[in-house]
Amino acid sequence: MITSITVYCSSSNLAPREYFAAAADLGRELARLNIGLVFGGGRVGLMGCIADAVIEQGGTVRGIIPRFLEEREAAHYGLSELHVVETMHERKMKLAEWGDAYLVLPGGFGTLDELIEVITWKHLGHHRKPIILLNINGFWNPLLLFFNRIAEQRMITEEHGTYYSICNTVQEVLEVLQSLNQ
Repeated sequence: MITSITVYCSSSNLAPREYFAAAADLGRELARLNIGLVFGGGRVGLMGCIADAVIEQGGTVRGIIPRFLEEREAAHYGLSELHVVETMHERKMKLAEWGDAYLVLPGGFGTLDELIEVITWKHLGHHRKPIILLNINGFWNPLLLFFNRIAEQRMITEEHGTYYSICNTVQEVLEVLQSLNQ
């Protein structure tokens, strides 16, 4: 049962508008489905957008932000809970622990780091949580091709594709979430 979901996504305000629209739609739908949001604690970029949408619909939002990013990522003080931690490692650990599933929207190096970490942990048997990639406009396609390439080179197993679900639309994400909650 998915009662909370950790969302990894961009803190950039320069992301394409359709990514912001998708983040807002997802936030509203998470609140409607009574699925709490766990995220990086910033009020900027897609992070802030999805958090604001959940809050506007009366949903629960837990943020985790390291002290040194409190100003840089503009910590979101309007959350149900905001946890200020000392290190990125502590933030990533809490993000990984507190969600029942992971949803990965477009993002940069930090998002990529978080995605690779939860996939690696799943591969190693550290968790069995669902991982969902929102592949808006094929954003993740180059990475997925790279995964296939390293599987062809036998650096990872062919089963890597079973570790995550790829959704091209918000509606597909909602269908996956609803199937997980049946």
